[in-house]
Amino acid sequence: MKPAEVQSVIDLLRHVARTEILPRFKNLSAEDVRTKTGPLDPVTVADEAAERALKAGLNKLFPGDDVIGEEAVSSGAASLERLAQPGRVWILDPIDGTANFAAELPLFGVMAALVEADEILAGFIFDPFGDDCAVALKGQGSYLIAADGTRRKLQVAAPVPVEQMVGSMSWRFMSEPLRSHVLHRLDRLAAVTDYRCAAHQYRMLSGGHCHVQMFRKLMPWDHAAGVLLHREAGGHARHFDGSPYRPSQIDGGLLLAPDEASWDELANALLR
Repeated sequence: MKPAEVQSVIDLLRHVARTEILPRFKNLSAEDVRTKTGPLDPVTVADEAAERALKAGLNKLFPGDDVIGEEAVSSGAASLERLAQPGRVWILDPIDGTANFAAELPLFGVMAALVEADEILAGFIFDPFGDDCAVALKGQGSYLIAADGTRRKLQVAAPVPVEQMVGSMSWRFMSEPLRSHVLHRLDRLAAVTDYRCAAHQYRMLSGGHCHVQMFRKLMPWDHAAGVLLHREAGGHARHFDGSPYRPSQIDGGLLLAPDEASWDELANALLR
C-alpha cells in the first residue's frame, strides 16, 4: 500500500470511531445489546453501525476490493471461504472488545486487515481513546502512528526464559482435555492476564510490553491484523501444531512468542 492509502485507512477508522462508536459508549440501552452464539459473544448497535460505515468507506477508497466484516459473517451475509480465493479482501472487526464496550470499560479497538489469497498484506489496530493506530505492512515493519503522524517502530520483547515470561492467555474457548492440560501449566509463566480485547493484547505484544499470547478461538477479524503486526515487529506465531497461521483457518489455536526458540520452549511448557 502507498503511504497515502495507509493514511486514508487510518483516517477512516478514526472517523468511524468518532461518529459511530464513541457517541454510543456509555449510552447503550438494554435493547442495544444482544448475544449471538452465546453469552461470551455480545454485539451492540455500535458494532453494526460501525461495520456499515467502515465497509462503505473501504468500498469508496478501494472499489476493486471485497470487504468482509464480523457482523456480516455472523448474519450469513458474507462467507470466510472468500479469504482463500484470488483477489484482495478487507477483514473488519468494528469493535474488538465488545464485552468491554458494553460494560462501559474503555478498552476496545477497531481492527482492519487486508488479505489476498490467504496472505495478510496490511493490518490496522486503532485505539479510539489513544487516538493512534498500530499499522503493519507485509515486509515493511510495524509502527505506531500518532494523530499528528509521528511514527514509532514497534519491536517485540527480547526473549527470556519461560518462567520470566508474561502475557495473555485466552482459555475459555478451549475444550477438554486441552483446557485442563494448559490450565495446569500456566504457573510455569511469571504472570498471565486476559483483557477480553485482542486489539490491545496484540498492541501490547508487538510493542514489547509482554512476551506471549495464546488463543483458541481464531476468527480472522480478531487475529489477521494482529498476527501481521506481531510478525513485522519480529515475533513468531504458529498454530498449536506448529503450522503457519492463515486467516481462513479458524481452528487449531494460536501461540505467539518473541522468536522461534521461545515458541518451542512455550509449546513444550504449555502444550506438550
